[in-house]
Amino acid sequence: MIDPVTLEVVRNSFPAAANEMAEDLQRTSYNMMIYEVRDFSCAIVGASGELFAQNIGGVSHFVADLDVVIKDAVERLGIASFRPGDAILMNHQRVCGQHLNNMVAYTPIFVGEELFGFAMVRAHWVDIGGLSTGFGAGGGMVTDPWVEGLQFDQVKIMNEGVANEPLMKFIADNVRYPEAAMGDLRAQLAACAVGAQRVQELVDRYGVDVVRLCLARVFDDTEARCRMAIERIADGEYVAEGWLDHDFVDRDERVMVVAKVTVSGSDLTVDLTGSSRTRRGSINARTRAAAFIAYKGITAPLEPLNEGSFRALRVEIDEGNFMMATFPAPMAQWSIAIPTAVDVILKALAPALADVVPAGTYGTLGGAMVFFGNDPSRGGKRFVSQTIEGGGWGASPSLDGQNASVSVCQGDVRNAPIESLELKYPLLVERRALRPDSGGAGRRRGGLGQVTDIQNLVPGTWSMSSIPRETCPPWGLNGGRPGQPGYCDVRLSSDGTWENGGDTRKVVGAGAAQRKATGGGGGWGDPLERPLEEIDVDLLEEYVSPERAEIDYRVVVDRATLTVDRGATSVRRSEFDDAPR
Repeated sequence: MIDPVTLEVVRNSFPAAANEMAEDLQRTSYNMMIYEVRDFSCAIVGASGELFAQNIGGVSHFVADLDVVIKDAVERLGIASFRPGDAILMNHQRVCGQHLNNMVAYTPIFVGEELFGFAMVRAHWVDIGGLSTGFGAGGGMVTDPWVEGLQFDQVKIMNEGVANEPLMKFIADNVRYPEAAMGDLRAQLAACAVGAQRVQELVDRYGVDVVRLCLARVFDDTEARCRMAIERIADGEYVAEGWLDHDFVDRDERVMVVAKVTVSGSDLTVDLTGSSRTRRGSINARTRAAAFIAYKGITAPLEPLNEGSFRALRVEIDEGNFMMATFPAPMAQWSIAIPTAVDVILKALAPALADVVPAGTYGTLGGAMVFFGNDPSRGGKRFVSQTIEGGGWGASPSLDGQNASVSVCQGDVRNAPIESLELKYPLLVERRALRPDSGGAGRRRGGLGQVTDIQNLVPGTWSMSSIPRETCPPWGLNGGRPGQPGYCDVRLSSDGTWENGGDTRKVVGAGAAQRKATGGGGGWGDPLERPLEEIDVDLLEEYVSPERAEIDYRVVVDRATLTVDRGATSVRRSEFDDAPR
């Protein structure tokens, strides 16, 4: 028997500790990707990698790839290799399967002489050497991990409380922004210390046996809630596919994502083995994240994460699949496929969850914009600016899609504020606005993408990234229309014209600019069933242009009032219905 008050204290203490880790990290980090964009995740895990808690809002596509770090360390180094005061760095693609900027720092948590678990932080460093500046090198520039940057394979940065100073110097000497790297590393280790302290306080209060009993009950309760959600889905096999245009090297070959979802009682299996094999381009990864995110979304999306969240889920991804590629396959663009894979899994389940599953999203993690160079106003100091611009989500049976939001894969990640970009870097944000007509038409309209124009005021380099789903736009459901795909343009001078930016790096002079237009979400339901008063709002808010409204919704728009002319619309629709097919 577990005292119910104690159970609830323990149930909430672990997520609270992970959230406190996140607050500590955000307040002490040096790079905008952490303290503004929030591209990180904090977690407390057990000695075998089992998930005790992840911070609320932590990057969703990190959760599936934390346990493998601990399991690899225990298998290779052994439990006895960990001592109080140790800290380990890990970003090696052999295990982590992500771009090298995503650095994991973790510390062991001891209760007396016993290893109880680990506090972990995965956070986005602005640079890790090589071509990693910003979000990693774009397109086909990275052909292997060594080109991308430095790799750390379970390396102790702290040994029983003593810093490995030669290694610290090695890192600082081999990254472009050592102040940011060293500052972010210290912030990660401080966050881990907070997590470890909170766990130790909890164990001191209740005893390790009670805490473990409570955790087991928490896991069981979470599993039961998830199984209840799966049980309402009809047993069967559901299949869907989607694709990306190319892998940035073999541009004539699509990268396929095929999802077969099998429901049997309260068990759910996501089979991705039909997807494309390992590619020459850097679109490869080693991750189960897409299946984890989709499963969490249909079971208990608002519940805290723990090991019980995924007990009823089985993920099948074979070695050699481009989402389970084997080192040294290039993985700099590892995350590109995850939103599409999540969408495809949900698309497969749409027939069984018609009242829940939304149409397709804009299909990328976000519109990444990176500019770096030297700032004369700060004595020639090197800088790198970063932001992630949101796009349109798919409409659902009950709601229009969200406008300009980051992918469901990214938790609370957000774009960098205009004020921060212009205050801290020699940049001018010329425009950040919703993108009219980008959302797919439907009874519920797809969310709008956005368009962002940023001018650089000093010479430097733009890291360009094309949108890899131009030929697979966000799909509509139940008669809804697809959303518009995104694009990336560059302007080489302040009075120049916009041209396709591709997916490489552009060395530019002062006055150049990058434009990132993100896609819109797919619509849901027949566009002719959209209430006219909602079309009025779309027109007045300039979400939809009069021209597109007349085409997509078969209405007549009064240009003077920007509202639907009811009488003329009724006549037009009746004439269309009477026309021969």
